[in-house]
Amino acid sequence: MNPRGWHEVLRRVIDDSHLATADDLIGILDRATAAVGVVARPYLVDLAQRRLHPVVGGPALPVDSTDAGRAYRDLEILGDAQPPGLWLPLLNGTERLGVVRVDLPAGADPDDRELRGHCWTLAGLMGHLVQSKQHYSDLFHLVRRPKPLSVAAELLWQVLPPQTFASERVVVTATLEPYDEVGGDGYDYAVDARHAYVAVVDAMGHDMHAGLTTAVTLAATRNARRTGLDLAGAADQADRSITSQNAIGRLSFATAVLARLDLATGVLEYLNAGHPPPVLFRDGRAVGQLEGALRTPLGLGHLNREAARPASVRLRPDDRVLFLTDGIVEARSPSGELFGLDRLIGLTEEHEAAGLPAPETLRRITRAVLEHQHGRLQDDATLLLLEWSPDRAHALLPST
Repeated sequence: MNPRGWHEVLRRVIDDSHLATADDLIGILDRATAAVGVVARPYLVDLAQRRLHPVVGGPALPVDSTDAGRAYRDLEILGDAQPPGLWLPLLNGTERLGVVRVDLPAGADPDDRELRGHCWTLAGLMGHLVQSKQHYSDLFHLVRRPKPLSVAAELLWQVLPPQTFASERVVVTATLEPYDEVGGDGYDYAVDARHAYVAVVDAMGHDMHAGLTTAVTLAATRNARRTGLDLAGAADQADRSITSQNAIGRLSFATAVLARLDLATGVLEYLNAGHPPPVLFRDGRAVGQLEGALRTPLGLGHLNREAARPASVRLRPDDRVLFLTDGIVEARSPSGELFGLDRLIGLTEEHEAAGLPAPETLRRITRAVLEHQHGRLQDDATLLLLEWSPDRAHALLPST
């Protein structure tokens, strides 16, 4: 296919998208791709990461049992010979949004490397557009939710960052359940040239008040980070913000772990405000929990005025640190059996040994927690995986 024709496809999509809503995307794609004889259709994964839903027309496709799902799970480009076509991951950066189906002209070779490269570039542009346009339109939000969200869940999903980010030296990925009714759990991260910052928060309760406490905590710690405060200063600011909120309402507090990773040295500083300690994985095996660096939960700082001091650990290349909330390990089956830390560690080690991408590891663990409780969590359950590595980020992108 003529490379100049593909250049024109990309130019038209970009130029026509400036004044477009989410509902205009398919029409823009069809007009642009007609020049090279292909048809591109986006499928968005639902918030539960179980099914891939077409933006327009057609049935949803299961993530766990279809070629489309395999492209999503394993971050692969898969070709069909008859009729010729490709399934490609739909990414915004490394955030998995779904997949793209590209139907090719009759006689086209889906294994042609140059053709795959053009389609992958188009899919990348589509991912950026989906992420951009969902800030201004409801269509993509509606496609991604198989059932309505509670108001508290709506609030939290709007304040959380994307579930996955990667750069040359770090990978951060998170999951959050129950996606439609989450109230008090939350996570945050930011990555700059020198550091990666992560936080996992669990506010008391499971209602709107808990969601507001988590939102206040995230806002306070972000503000502290952006004004140059260290981890202890960020925790203190969050503590004061929640206390101020308590002055005009009922009592609330939040447990949390705040951490900062030096991207050059691998030194991870952390502070624990009454939260389950993170687990360190090295060479595919758990080597212990990050204990210590304790302070009172955020919002209860008046109970202990002693200054909290962060602890630190030096990571090795390819180490992973798993942050969690108690809704993971305290999930109970109908017979009363706890999911437990040992089971969580075992599953993480199993998926590490299988070479799964970090986001897929967390998706499968979260599914196991849900299955343990027969699909109905009694508490919010959040996982965040931080990976310090010079090369693992490339596993989050497909090869053409």
